Amino acid sequence: MDLTLHTSSLPHDDPDAAVAFYRDVLGFEVREDVGRGRTRWITVGPVGRPDTSLLLAPAAAGTSVTDTERRTVLEMMAKGTYGWIVLATGDLDATFARVQAADTEVVQEPVLHPHGVRDCAFRDPAGNLVRIRELRCGIG
Repeated sequence: MDLTLHTSSLPHDDPDAAVAFYRDVLGFEVREDVGRGRTRWITVGPVGRPDTSLLLAPAAAGTSVTDTERRTVLEMMAKGTYGWIVLATGDLDATFARVQAADTEVVQEPVLHPHGVRDCAFRDPAGNLVRIRELRCGIG
């Protein structure tokens, strides 16, 4: 089998704030923006990498989601325990500085872990954890 990861998904509770973070702070391009108001499905991804996308979807959308489930998802998002993603960069310090300058919630400053990975972490506007790891000479 020859599989690649094409699209992953994270929930949002404010589509405009999600676009501002992923486009303006992280530098992703907006590829699709479908829906209206707060119920929008937005596809973003790294510029020049059409094979990799992130779908920002309305939190707990759909008719099969109960009110109790919807409340649980929104509560978990508010605590930052629902969605997460790991991104990678060749220059973690410059990326950290850029994201931090955008007044985002820093969860972890750049650190080298005992297992050899160096990374940092932020929260996006919906509370999703965004980890950014450094790509280093065969480690990453």
